[in-house]
Amino acid sequence: MEAVRVRALDGRTAILAGGATLIGRATAAALVDAGVQVVIADIDAEGGAAAVEQLGARALFVRTDVTINADIDHCLDCAVATFGGVDFLINVTTSYIDDGLHTARADWLRALDISLVGAAVFAQKAAPHLIERKGAIVNFSSISAHRAQAGRFVYPAAKAAVAQLTRSQALEFAPHGVRVNSVAPGWTWSNVIASLSDGDRAKADRVGAPFHMAGRIGDAEEVARAVLFLCSDAASFMTGAELPVDGGYLALGPEQAGQAIAALAD
Repeated sequence: MEAVRVRALDGRTAILAGGATLIGRATAAALVDAGVQVVIADIDAEGGAAAVEQLGARALFVRTDVTINADIDHCLDCAVATFGGVDFLINVTTSYIDDGLHTARADWLRALDISLVGAAVFAQKAAPHLIERKGAIVNFSSISAHRAQAGRFVYPAAKAAVAQLTRSQALEFAPHGVRVNSVAPGWTWSNVIASLSDGDRAKADRVGAPFHMAGRIGDAEEVARAVLFLCSDAASFMTGAELPVDGGYLALGPEQAGQAIAALAD
């Protein structure tokens, strides 16, 4: 069988919603290394500026609140004006507003607006650009979409909805040559894990080890490589899929007593 040739990503353009986060910046770095021009879309101006300084001329920061339509429009306009178009949309943006059973209605709506609706509207508005270039969308689901977790209602529900949104988007975009997939990270060294563990990576690995076959939590760069794969033509026959990058978490089954996340803060 003839070897599959991966089409070069050089010169193509990606928008990373939530690109100033640890996972977003690692993904941006992987894309830039592959020759992709990257637009960091985030509300974190300081983090976005730092990312661009690190990544160089192939990166652009546009302050973007995904709950505001005008911000999304402005981000797309800047991407087209600076780099000539949009090939990839990567929705990293999420919310950790979650008080389980006691979550207020306003907090439910705010969290879903960030994590779910923001991703849906960004894809809606980016659609003409993605269709023109036969691009791809990568959403961020989570292992939390598939497991009951003590004290958490909003985040798992939002991520489960993102997984279903991905499948529906894949069907909608398929006739136009645009693929839509998602990644489902396990525990990953990210903004929230770093915060919960007070910046102690060894502690995070120790607490997370029983829940991952790999015996540790993941690196942001490991998730980034999966995103890069889904953007590339190496994944040309993948759409509507949810790709676990979870060190075997989902294969192990439910969390022990549901107290895993809480243990990080102890």
